[in-house]
Amino acid sequence: MRQWGTPDSLRALLCELVGWHSRTLTEGEIEFAGKVYEKMKGVPYFRENPAHLHLGDADYGRRFFTALYKHEKAEKTIVLISHFDTVGTEEYGELEALAFSPEQLTRELENYIDELYPDAQEDLKSGNYLWGRGTMDMKAGLAIHMQLIEKAADEGWPVNLVLVTVPDEEVNSSGMRAAVVYLNELKEKHGFDYTLFLNGEPVFSQNPTDTAYKVYSGTIGKIMPSALFYGRETHVGEPLSGITSPFIASFLTRKMEWNPMFKEADLGEGTPLPVTLQQDDLRLNYSAQTPFGTVALYNVFTMKKTAADVMNAFEQVALSAAAECNQWYRELCEREGIPSVGEVGVLRYSELVAYAEKKLGREYIESLKHDIAVHEGDDREKSFRIADTLMINCQELAPAMVIMFTPPYYPPVNTSSHPLVEECMAALVKSGKEHFELPVEQVHYFNGISDLSYVNYKDENKGWAVYEKNTPVWDTTYTIPFAEMHKLEGPVLNVGPFGKDAHKRTERLHIKSAFVKTPVFVEEVVRVVMGKGDGGTGPLSRILKPGR
Repeated sequence: MRQWGTPDSLRALLCELVGWHSRTLTEGEIEFAGKVYEKMKGVPYFRENPAHLHLGDADYGRRFFTALYKHEKAEKTIVLISHFDTVGTEEYGELEALAFSPEQLTRELENYIDELYPDAQEDLKSGNYLWGRGTMDMKAGLAIHMQLIEKAADEGWPVNLVLVTVPDEEVNSSGMRAAVVYLNELKEKHGFDYTLFLNGEPVFSQNPTDTAYKVYSGTIGKIMPSALFYGRETHVGEPLSGITSPFIASFLTRKMEWNPMFKEADLGEGTPLPVTLQQDDLRLNYSAQTPFGTVALYNVFTMKKTAADVMNAFEQVALSAAAECNQWYRELCEREGIPSVGEVGVLRYSELVAYAEKKLGREYIESLKHDIAVHEGDDREKSFRIADTLMINCQELAPAMVIMFTPPYYPPVNTSSHPLVEECMAALVKSGKEHFELPVEQVHYFNGISDLSYVNYKDENKGWAVYEKNTPVWDTTYTIPFAEMHKLEGPVLNVGPFGKDAHKRTERLHIKSAFVKTPVFVEEVVRVVMGKGDGGTGPLSRILKPGR
């Protein structure tokens, strides 16, 4: 008898997984992979094949977990992908202690129903949702994959399945970036041909009334062009003797925010417009000295563009912004009758490094990067501190905009036209209609960002090289295994449960979608890969009870 063979047992598994706190960069995230490892040891197949369970190192003590079900006659291999880290829970307020206890939280929310938005109130009253951090994003996906691999092993399905669940998807995806290397090791060791990469991220509603079930045949890309604005300092009592970095920054930020130059469209879908994610003064304390170091992060989504494409566009915008800034400043100097402190220039981080190497030496730069990597904050802070320190030692380049990339980078992936994806979509549409009277819609790009970005990497023009050269923390605290990603060729799909309000206090998972419908859809995809999609007449239809 299987541990997770029924909707109720699958629900209990999810609640257990959610109960293992795993917020990003907490002790719970460090411990989670080991707990899944111990859980999977209870599956008979893995008791007999313990070497097929693996814990791999990511960073900061965090680990990813893989479980391999291998059939001796199988030629096709599916990789089941999920992440187990979650965002924080501060927004739950006095209910924070219950954020990881879905059953209790769902009941207790009835006493706080007046605090919820109308659509959330209706969902709570319906009894159709399970609430809590990680229920939707995305431990339900992991639970469904655990159920699937247990069933496949128990019934001896003629397919190979690699379950991989990773930490850190919510920040830098260090877990998946590390797992990519191990997936290639497995591929070479066992002679696998990865037939499909199947992610279990949830279905995201587009608005409060959108309850359509969606299957994604790609994932949107995300990249962060960033800038260090370096001015000329002065005393606040002599403002015309310098030029402030916030003043310079305002020109680029205004031009980057919602800039249609970065908007892409593909297969009838489009990317959201870019926005500013962060803009800060680099000073740690208040003083009467005018600010001369400001930084900004801009979020850009991609569908086809490479890092090189984005950098070229970013540079054009920066040059235009600098020209406007300089024109405005020249007019100020003429009006006030003062000499200029210099024209604002634009240089890529790679150009700054080349200049600094000639002046300071390569050894100094490498030592600087190492020292900051050890002592500073996250990868974004480290990136800016490296660039700032170089500019402090090369002030003859100021005033300037130094443009760069900061982590993370998620390349776009789309395999909508792949024959296997088309076959799977047709089977899912038919299955949804016949078994659940549920329309299944294809979406070509998952817009919630996913770890599918690190497989099936295509970049014939080597745009990644521009990313490496212009990311200050590259090869110290942040790398992307582009070559390894390229080896993981294969179509991608995302089939997950429906839910609402990821990253909000009202995060919730649709119960029937998670524990009844999605397991059937995931199994249908596997059967298509095995060449046994049955369209409602074979093995799949027999696992369904009338009326479901």
